Amino acid sequence: MKFKYVVQTVAFCSAVSFITGSAMAETQLTGSGASFPAPIYTTWFKEFSRANKDIQVNYQSKGSGAGIRDFQDHTVDFAASDAAMTDEEMAGIKEGVQLLPMTAGEIVLAYNLKGIKDLKLSREVYSGIFLGTIKKWNDPKIAAANPGVKFPDEDITVVARADASGTSYVFTQHLSAISPEFKKAPGFGTTVNWPESVKMVKSPKNDGVTATITQTPGAIGYIEYGFARMAKVEMASLENKEGKFVAPGLEGGQAALSNAVIPENMRVWLPDPTGNESYPIATYTWMVFYKQYQDASKVEALKKMVTYCLDHGQKIADQAGYIPLPANVIQKVKAALVNIK
Repeated sequence: MKFKYVVQTVAFCSAVSFITGSAMAETQLTGSGASFPAPIYTTWFKEFSRANKDIQVNYQSKGSGAGIRDFQDHTVDFAASDAAMTDEEMAGIKEGVQLLPMTAGEIVLAYNLKGIKDLKLSREVYSGIFLGTIKKWNDPKIAAANPGVKFPDEDITVVARADASGTSYVFTQHLSAISPEFKKAPGFGTTVNWPESVKMVKSPKNDGVTATITQTPGAIGYIEYGFARMAKVEMASLENKEGKFVAPGLEGGQAALSNAVIPENMRVWLPDPTGNESYPIATYTWMVFYKQYQDASKVEALKKMVTYCLDHGQKIADQAGYIPLPANVIQKVKAALVNIK
């Protein structure tokens, strides 16, 4: 049976645009993009503007794809993306592009099953759910990893992103790494053509997916850990590359990032991290800047903003549901600031 995709427009929070600082501030900075890091960016920008009253930051959480389009159209001073930017995308920016990893996080599988906590999902199971080969919550393959748990004879409703999304990019990249069938089709990207055999609902941004999961019994969907924690939704423990079931959280995220080496172009991916303690879906997320600006005061303000997020912002990353950047990564990002002129 084929199911039609339904677009949900419910938002987990009402605001999509966050303006911090005085409207009379001397320097205005405008950014847009990823919803994945929006909660921590909002906090950072608010605190930054309190400490620098002459600078106002306006950030619109509209999804990585929309943010990159705004950046390409030169309607923003900076963008944010969980999918970084490709070489082809950067080639079209005459001013040059500087990618800076600013925080890191985990993508979790949040679910809505009454009375069921501590759900464990094997790699075969969660890739199968998103391939449409596992359709019922009482499937024997789900039960096998959860002895003693009575699952309902209920359809699995998958909640995915309706917009071009860096979260989708990272999640489908991981599924492609662990499942040859998924890699063949649908593959990975900021948008993908999900199998028609999947009973699916689509919602915009991380907050929209979170809201839809909470409102849909039998639902499961992929969202950023901070959104899941804020919404107090249940999150599954996932089987990692070593065959261990790991719950989302700081320890598993840091273990996943521990062996990542940041190259000169600042793009690094962790499609299937190694290590017994590693949570299997972790990623950096980037702010995107031009290398050349016409306004020197804006350059100074942008560098000041980035430095503030690196020096002060990382201290609150864990409590906001994100992974603090390792010290060597912070050092590398600070060194790259000289490229923004």
